[in-house]
Amino acid sequence: MLNSDGKRIYLACGATDMRNSIDGLAAVVQNSFKLTPTSDNAIFIFCNANRNRLKILEWDTDGFWLHYKRLERGQFPWPEKSGDDKTMSLSQRELELMLDGVKLKMRFDRINLSGRSVT
Repeated sequence: MLNSDGKRIYLACGATDMRNSIDGLAAVVQNSFKLTPTSDNAIFIFCNANRNRLKILEWDTDGFWLHYKRLERGQFPWPEKSGDDKTMSLSQRELELMLDGVKLKMRFDRINLSGRSVT
C-alpha cells in the first residue's frame, strides 16, 4: 500500500536485533526480504523482541534516514513471523493505527456478511 508520500511501507515481522544500525538493517532488507534498501519509494520498519523499540529505515536520494523510537511504558502490537512471511506491506493508515496500539491482525479477523438487507 502507498502512503501519502507515495512510499511503500514494509514492516519486518517478528523481532529484529536493535544493535543493527543503517548498514545492518539495509542488509536485512536486501538479503532477507529480497528488496532494495535504496529504493526512493519505500520505508522499512523494525521492532525489538520486547516490542518497546522501533527503527525506521528510509532512503532519501543521497543517504539513509534512521528514525528510532523507545516506549517508556507499553509495547507496540507487533506481528510475529508466520511461515515464510518475513515482512508485510502496510498502508499509511494501518501504520498509524499500529503505532497507536491497534493490533494489525484485527484487519484479517473481520466477519464478512452477505445476503443481509436493511429494513
